Amino acid sequence: MASESSRKRLPFEPVGKGADKAAKESKKAAKSAPAPAQKTAQPASASAQKTAKQSAAGKKSASAQKAASASTAIPQEVSDRMLRRMLFFSGVPTASGVVTFVVSYYLVVNQVVVLPSYFVLLLTLGCFGLGVVGLTYGVLSASWDEGRPGGLLGLDEFRVNFGRVTSAWGAKSER
Repeated sequence: MASESSRKRLPFEPVGKGADKAAKESKKAAKSAPAPAQKTAQPASASAQKTAKQSAAGKKSASAQKAASASTAIPQEVSDRMLRRMLFFSGVPTASGVVTFVVSYYLVVNQVVVLPSYFVLLLTLGCFGLGVVGLTYGVLSASWDEGRPGGLLGLDEFRVNFGRVTSAWGAKSER
């Protein structure tokens, strides 16, 4: 395995990964070391001071990671907008699939209409399939800008966001 300094960092790798690893190893070493029977009034050794500094560096890098992830996180307003659209564009077709199944069962049992079983199956599966597609459309049709709510159906936002996703896929495949 290559040393930490000679290998190339991955783009998604946290910056303070080495410090976190050293802090975890020092915590494991401290837990596995037997506790002395008596406390002595001797000053702390150099290795103990080094371990304390490493754990402090690990805590600092963890807080830096939290700050970095907070800056790249989806804003709450955009997240709520996506959730509402996903519930609508997925919930309506899924609920209609359940209702279709129940209504067709009632019609067949009471002999109101003779429906072939494959018709009920295809209609119900079609509704559930639209529900799955609605999840994706709900995310991509929401405006990803905090201040702009977007349109009712979100066709313009879908075009913009789908373009962003496909360009990100293209950039990732070029690496």
